[in-house]
Amino acid sequence: MELKIKRAIISVSNKLGAVDFAKKLSKVGVEIISTGGTMKAIRAAGIPVTYVSDLTGFPEIMNGRVKTLNPKIHGGILAVRDNPEHVQQMQENGIVPIDLVAVNLYPFKTTIRKPNVTLEEAIENIDIGGPAMIRAAAKNFKFVTVVTNPDSYDEIAKMITETGEVNYEKRKKLAAEAFAHTADYDSMIAKYLAAN
Repeated sequence: MELKIKRAIISVSNKLGAVDFAKKLSKVGVEIISTGGTMKAIRAAGIPVTYVSDLTGFPEIMNGRVKTLNPKIHGGILAVRDNPEHVQQMQENGIVPIDLVAVNLYPFKTTIRKPNVTLEEAIENIDIGGPAMIRAAAKNFKFVTVVTNPDSYDEIAKMITETGEVNYEKRKKLAAEAFAHTADYDSMIAKYLAAN
């Protein structure tokens, strides 16, 4: 079996099932890349993981506001793998392909439901890097699998374990789910800002 999904980024606010998902992917040879708290949880479980800053060569800065907004991440997600120009630019810039993006977003809804939440606290829970990675992966679903719902982890891990990849129809369905997820998220933020 040829492993088509070779590299995955897992960066989640809702950690439910993420470590187990990383373990299943790692077991079949998928390289795991991760950020901050997710990376610590994966590493604590004894699973090999590459810290996103080691991949990008750039630290997480501005209280975590900037960590995945980097060409080595987005180039790896957005590259059209059968476009020779994209492949050449990846090689020239030391960009490795990222085949799976498992991301869920800062808990904006939970934050704004807290009693006496401040506007500043709400704003700090507006995710930027997460939606950017989700949208990039969803746009490039021809080559990249995007997973935004922890309920999908087992099914996706099973597919990769059995076939080395996630089939085209499933990738397309996941991309549609991903765009619905970010649209819902942005809509919630828009309503909150308009009312406050």
